[in-house]
Amino acid sequence: MPIDSALDLGCFGAAALAWLLALLVDLGFGGRLARLLLVLGCVLAALGALYGLPAGTAQLVLLHSGAWPLRFRVDAAALWLMLPALLPAAFACLLGGAGRPRGWAAGAALSLLGVLGVSGLQDGASFLVAWELMGFGGAWMLLSEHRSTQSGHDNLFMLSLLEVGAVALLLALVLCGGGLDFAGLAARWQGLGTLAGVVAGLLWLIGCGAKLGLAPFYEWYPGAYGGGSGSSATLMSGVVMNAAYFALGRALLQWVGTPPWLAGFGVVVLAVGVCTAVLAILYAFQQNDWRRLLAFSSAENAAVAVTALGAALVFRAGGQPALASLAWVVGMLHLMGHSLAKGALFLTADAAATLQGGHRLRQSALLRHAPYTVGLGAVLAAMSLAAMPPSAGFVSEWYLFQTLFHDFVLAGDGSRIALALAGAGLALSAAAALATMVKLVGVGLLGQNEPQGAQHRRHEAPLGALRRTAVLACGAAVPTLAISLAGWLALLRQAAWPDPGAAAAMTRGWLLVPLSAGFAFISPAKLVIATPLLALVPLGLLRARRRYAVRRAPIWCGGEDYAAHSGATTALAFSNALRVFYSFVYRPTNALAREFEGRPYFLKELKFDYAQAPFFGPWLFEPAVRAVRWLGERLRFLQNGLMNAYLAYIGVLLLLVLGVALLWSPG
Repeated sequence: MPIDSALDLGCFGAAALAWLLALLVDLGFGGRLARLLLVLGCVLAALGALYGLPAGTAQLVLLHSGAWPLRFRVDAAALWLMLPALLPAAFACLLGGAGRPRGWAAGAALSLLGVLGVSGLQDGASFLVAWELMGFGGAWMLLSEHRSTQSGHDNLFMLSLLEVGAVALLLALVLCGGGLDFAGLAARWQGLGTLAGVVAGLLWLIGCGAKLGLAPFYEWYPGAYGGGSGSSATLMSGVVMNAAYFALGRALLQWVGTPPWLAGFGVVVLAVGVCTAVLAILYAFQQNDWRRLLAFSSAENAAVAVTALGAALVFRAGGQPALASLAWVVGMLHLMGHSLAKGALFLTADAAATLQGGHRLRQSALLRHAPYTVGLGAVLAAMSLAAMPPSAGFVSEWYLFQTLFHDFVLAGDGSRIALALAGAGLALSAAAALATMVKLVGVGLLGQNEPQGAQHRRHEAPLGALRRTAVLACGAAVPTLAISLAGWLALLRQAAWPDPGAAAAMTRGWLLVPLSAGFAFISPAKLVIATPLLALVPLGLLRARRRYAVRRAPIWCGGEDYAAHSGATTALAFSNALRVFYSFVYRPTNALAREFEGRPYFLKELKFDYAQAPFFGPWLFEPAVRAVRWLGERLRFLQNGLMNAYLAYIGVLLLLVLGVALLWSPG
């Protein structure tokens, strides 16, 4: 085995060992040592990814077991998706779980081990085990941070939907038959008929979509994320989400082939991605909690990447492998930048909670009480999620729109219309994302509300140097990723499925191009060089102050002079217009409670609360829960406490297993 291959596999093996030790140490002793082992594992995994790029790691046989050996190999696409997400993951591991009871580091270790397994294991059985570890690890982290009835309900809802996804993946693997080894899965899948092939693709979309937060599964995001810390959310929206996207892309681009139904299936993936992106970002805009807003935003960004994957399938079905590879690479770039930006903002959410005593989104002049490093890192990250230049989010979304604009090369009208509609839907999503990030920064970080100043100072606590460094490092990495893209984008050739040459055709010197400089181009590096010229505008305004007097006046606050100094824009006021316009989606509810002193003439306290009804809950999840409860009531007689009855159940089950083993053969 070459030295480089030995180094990357050795680093991943050492990372897995470090995470396993962190699990054991946290369960046995707790304390800081477990978190340090988690960070060590992240560093070793990052080194393994660097050694393995750009071609991916070699294949290593871990164990010979039965019909197929247990093999490990990390594809180049998985390495690219993993590498940037490990930076915020390392900071999250170091900051997470501090001052809490044992359990958080153990959950984080399970999630990271699951990510490594999903990225590298090469058979269905071990893949499913690793897939479950990612989900259970996330639930473990969240429950260790906040134990309450509501938290338990939210985690149970999350695990229920994740189990739906796991069952879908199991059925997809069984449907392909012929064993669980991935080596022959492509041939088995391509040998299926039209109906079975489409069903297998839908099962993979459902299975991975449960973790990616595709509709309707994104509804577990706000409750689960909102009950934990930003450190837990950083892991779940970073390395875990990227691993799930890799699994979906590998299935649909490497294994499915080019069957006749691929174009129609690609349109389905496009539709699911666009609808999820629009719904998720509309709900994100209405949130008044840092974590819930960012949770919906994570679902929206995952949906944007899935939209790129759907475009890749449509182009591949239309005989355009270069455009298919362009779309797939764009989806990867989008999640690479997203993992950095979202990590910075989730860590900022914890910093806001430290300074103001909670995660509520309100104007309290946080940046006046926080070091400039927090504000700078948060603004750089928010710029990326708002797709503002020269950030990574701007580059990836520009690439995606340019990819969708290539719809004219396809012969089928249906595919061209689907790509055009996808572009329109993503434009709506991008506009709402910009407004959401303006709300996050403007309401969550800026503003000066004097009446709340005393309350703010009562909760104020100093931010440690590590937290300040984490936000700045992750935030600064976002534009760095975009600016340096022209220098290393060609290295993605081994990850550019199905045409490796597409990655090299995405750059022209300092320019980024969608395969052709004659079609369109941008240059984040040159944009950064030219941006300081914009400083001439404020310099000109400062010079103009010498000639023109500056008039200062209080803000308008309903015509009341005495209230002008305390005026502030609330999270509801900022987003209420869109809430009213899209009321058919939100189905908003308002709750008004009055508390009187003595007789009901003297109002003592007025409480106002508002909420939005979930889109899928009343129509999908609640009927499913009622159906399960009805079925449980009807089958209560099976649990009768009689030993003979239980032995009979076991006997019937054994007969069924024996019959399947003797009469059914896979493939």
